[in-house]
Amino acid sequence: MPSLPGSVVTTYRKTHLCDVQVPGQGPMHESNSTMPGPSLTTPVSTPAGKVGLAICYDMRFPELSLALAQAGAEILTYPSAFGTVTGPAHWEVLLRARAIETQCYVVAAAQCGCHHEKRASYGHSMVVDPWGTVVARCSEGPGLCLARIDLSYLHQLRQHLPVFQHRRPDLYGNLGHPLS
Repeated sequence: MPSLPGSVVTTYRKTHLCDVQVPGQGPMHESNSTMPGPSLTTPVSTPAGKVGLAICYDMRFPELSLALAQAGAEILTYPSAFGTVTGPAHWEVLLRARAIETQCYVVAAAQCGCHHEKRASYGHSMVVDPWGTVVARCSEGPGLCLARIDLSYLHQLRQHLPVFQHRRPDLYGNLGHPLS
């Protein structure tokens, strides 16, 4: 049965908590106020495609994105608040890597600006296609970027470059196994 417009269809709780101290960036201790989510969420069917849910620091763990892709995700989301030190160094490259290795679109909304005297977020929201091309992006300030999600392109790419069929779990285990 289809859900009603505006209804909650699933909930995802951030799996990986960011407890880090990066020089030049205020310390993060999410475990002081947040409990990690106990499980991943099966991708959600939407008019745009099947959406796999993740949050911010989760993008540093490719096993999560691989599990979502193997469970049918076509789009991965990463709402985030990367800092002004890690953002310029890691933000785009991690998003592009997640798109390439999963052959999914990646949609990453990013907070920007100063939160308080010790914490500022990098911004640069973006959309990356399954080939790893940034197809839409914002600057460091508030903004809106739009991108076309072309599922026929995604399925064609997966057909021509069938990386999931070529995986070798016999050598390295079943990393990113499908969700149950």
